[in-house]
Amino acid sequence: MKRIEYKYIVALLAVFAIFMELLDSTVVNVAVPTLQQDFDVRTASTIQWVITGYLLSLAVFIPISGWAGDRFGTRKIFMFALAVFTGASMLCALAWNIESLIAFRVLQGVGGGMLSPVAFSTLWRAFPPEERSKAAGIMVVPASVAPASGPIIGGLLLKYLSWHWIFLVNVPVGLAALVISFFYLKEHTEPDPGRFDPYGFALSASGLASLLYALSQAGDNGFGDAQVLGFGIGGFALLAVFVVVELRTPEPMLDVRIFANALFRACNIAWLVTMFAFGSMIFLLTLELQFERGLSALETGLVVFTMAIGVMFVAQPASRIYRVVGPQRMIALGLAVSGGTYLALSQIDLETSAWTIRALMLVRGVGFGLVLVPLQAATYATVSPAQTGRATAVYNATSQFASSLGVAVAASMLTSRLARHGAQLGNPATHAGAVNAFQDSFLLLGLVALGGTAVALLISDRAAAPTMNVRTTLVAPDDAEMSVSL
Repeated sequence: MKRIEYKYIVALLAVFAIFMELLDSTVVNVAVPTLQQDFDVRTASTIQWVITGYLLSLAVFIPISGWAGDRFGTRKIFMFALAVFTGASMLCALAWNIESLIAFRVLQGVGGGMLSPVAFSTLWRAFPPEERSKAAGIMVVPASVAPASGPIIGGLLLKYLSWHWIFLVNVPVGLAALVISFFYLKEHTEPDPGRFDPYGFALSASGLASLLYALSQAGDNGFGDAQVLGFGIGGFALLAVFVVVELRTPEPMLDVRIFANALFRACNIAWLVTMFAFGSMIFLLTLELQFERGLSALETGLVVFTMAIGVMFVAQPASRIYRVVGPQRMIALGLAVSGGTYLALSQIDLETSAWTIRALMLVRGVGFGLVLVPLQAATYATVSPAQTGRATAVYNATSQFASSLGVAVAASMLTSRLARHGAQLGNPATHAGAVNAFQDSFLLLGLVALGGTAVALLISDRAAAPTMNVRTTLVAPDDAEMSVSL
């Protein structure tokens, strides 16, 4: 390890961390039918909290990570988050009912929420600006392969072992990352990290929880229900107060002032659209493949996994194209491809070949890669090193909030459309109605995703120039200096 450059050791640890955190965002999807049966859960709106609870916890605790890393040191916080995540994974495997599993998933999200931003901020500090696209090319592997491979890994574990191993698989990876971090990771603190912001934490946590609870209940009760309206309006109000408080707080938990940075703001909006569509699509597709088409968890994973192939196929070419083309056009194309794929999924039925769905997921992966690589490279182009920790927290909070929102909206919409068509998930007598419900959900969410393509126009190639065609100086073996265009 001592012969490896420090930046690549950091990249290795970041790959471990991001892979585990993102894997757990999707690996549970294929286990939903098994968990629903084992724990005798009746409705989709209840079982979705196994996924949404984890994503919500990620979104709530991500902002703390920026301050904690600056205050106590990125090495200490990274190791603490790894320990919490690994321990909570063990507890999830020991869950005795659906309530305990949801609680342990929330605890797992505490570790994951602090893990990802610290890993990214450490990575961006280790790589100079002119090498950010290279770092993005490295991170595209866990960022794309983990969510897409979650269903296939979950399917393998369910077929040959049990659902408990979906969580136990994190333990050896987490322990290995802890050992490497202890011996090789360098400490980094900021001279003026500020104070902890308890009001911001309380407002963001309660606002997000209230809003997502309202969405989860809307599918069963309708958006006009008093409880749905109460929690929904209350959630929006709490989040509005949160923004006001953070703007007036000298040392905010989540520095929303960073949204004054036009490039950072535009990239975050594009990322929100991307992850909303990603989270909702994976949730809906894995349910339809298992409940209505009768595929096993493993077969479902094999269908969805072609998306990872698409991302890997385009990742390295995209990192090179980015240096010439810039982020705006690449992101616009990627969002358009993703939205178009979503609309195509609204046309599938029980007669559609599984290979057709695999092909659609392959194309979806290409679109995702065209968004992921330029966003990872461009987002921090105009962010100062001192702001990197908290900027990373904001960016990752956006990702997890968008994913959890996507799952909650998809579950609510599916529940509503199932009721509209008089269908039940997995009931052979109502297959036709259930397929119509899935088609409606894919169509409506696909239109939202396609409309989100317009956000790419907000991204400035000129502002992202420091991460593109940068000229730098390398030293040749004979000490003669060579000017190289990276």
